Amino acid sequence: MVHIAPVTPLHAPHVPGVDDALRVLSGRSFAVLTGAGISTDSGIPDYRGEGAPKNHPMSLNEFLNSEERRKRYWMGSHLGWLTFHAARPNPGHHAIAQLEREGAATGVITQNVDGLHHEAGSRQIVDLHGRLDKVRCLDCGQSFARGAIARQIENDNPGFSERFDDSQVMPDGDVKISTDTEFTVPVCDLCEGMLKPEVVFFGEFVPTSVFQMAQKMVERSDALVVAGSSLVVNTGMRLVAQAQKRRKPVVVINRGPTKADQLATVRIEAGTSEALVAISEAVRVSVA
Repeated sequence: MVHIAPVTPLHAPHVPGVDDALRVLSGRSFAVLTGAGISTDSGIPDYRGEGAPKNHPMSLNEFLNSEERRKRYWMGSHLGWLTFHAARPNPGHHAIAQLEREGAATGVITQNVDGLHHEAGSRQIVDLHGRLDKVRCLDCGQSFARGAIARQIENDNPGFSERFDDSQVMPDGDVKISTDTEFTVPVCDLCEGMLKPEVVFFGEFVPTSVFQMAQKMVERSDALVVAGSSLVVNTGMRLVAQAQKRRKPVVVINRGPTKADQLATVRIEAGTSEALVAISEAVRVSVA
């Protein structure tokens, strides 16, 4: 069992509230639930942060039943993928991976689709809403790497990405864009079926098996740390409620209010990178 030192280490910035979190987490293993706020330091905007682009996310019904909406999604998603693909894990992602290596964190449950926890080296990951770097054919079931589909789009639509601005990319990898242009939507190269990124669209349920993995991670942990999520999405709040019902401490780290503020054992109003780095440094001090 890792005993987290209830002091702010010399190498980490002082973050108000972190000392309280360290006291609560000392001697306890914890799962980490992350949202879009943890990836803002990697250049991916938050849905609800200051300056975030306004967004009506693509619904599953629109994607399946409207050729025009499907075209618009693939146009915007391709531009967004270029930004996501270029993004790199930030200190918050690396801090969680370090906490896992030190035995303090049991793993990470993420609402993000950017894959940055994987790139940072975390091993126990539940991707609640899927991953943007994978694409599946809805007809034959074949799975493709997103990079291969991106190359298909570039080959079928020469110069497309150079003609449009990807500066308004959103956390789900979409970019608002007009469909008043020629664009060939990618199809499965095996059966010419409909392709869909392996992410959960608006109106689509998180697969039961995936949510059960998240529940099990919370169940086998002594506490829950929420980092960078306002918890507006019900799946995240259900996990917080699960921890609270079982009297497990809940630490919430976020800039701005969250739906779990009244349930939190400790509430830290700060950026996820600085707070998680401080917690991770404390673990290193305690196990040294």
